[in-house]
Amino acid sequence: MGTARGDSQPSRLIKPHGGYRKLKSFQLSQLVYDVTVRFCDAYVPKRSRTHGQMVQAARSGVQNIAEGSQASGTSKKMELKLTNVARASQEELRLDYEDYLRQRGFEPWATDDSRRYDLVAKRCTTVDEVSAWVALQYAALQEQLHERLIDTPGDHPVELPSYPVITANAALVLIGVSCWLLDRQIQALERQFLHEGGFTERLYHARRNRRDNNAQSDA
Repeated sequence: MGTARGDSQPSRLIKPHGGYRKLKSFQLSQLVYDVTVRFCDAYVPKRSRTHGQMVQAARSGVQNIAEGSQASGTSKKMELKLTNVARASQEELRLDYEDYLRQRGFEPWATDDSRRYDLVAKRCTTVDEVSAWVALQYAALQEQLHERLIDTPGDHPVELPSYPVITANAALVLIGVSCWLLDRQIQALERQFLHEGGFTERLYHARRNRRDNNAQSDA
């Protein structure tokens, strides 16, 4: 009996890793990045610090999810750390969009605003799909304004949100979903780390099992 039972199907020290492109959090963070690049190029001065900071925060959200997934084969702790960095980058970006609105006299859409639900339900996957949705919302507001002027020609209409204001709100909706997905992902990683341990622990157990199996074989 030259082969011990424990060696017949050895557990893998390096777990499957690097499948970040299939993660919903990565896909949505990438969409947020694309939307932010287009938004900043159109509405934020390119030489301003805000332009660079917003683009970098959006990029960081994407890159750290990918890095964490790739590192997970040998370090669950690093994966957890980098996923937390991605979540923090999304929060930083959320504040930048909120600042953009506040400085122009607008507030983010309320949590029960129907436009939030409508955008999420669209399940946009590209920046062009988001832009098309924003265009429809802007056109709807223009139509409402036209009808108001016909019904009450003597009234002074309230200034409607501009195209970039709607875009900023759309970005905030997408960021909110991305943060929710990352929060769930972090919670799952925490549970997994507590249950399975890290690479060092797997290496220790593998060495110990090999010594035990060798001892049994020699006996």
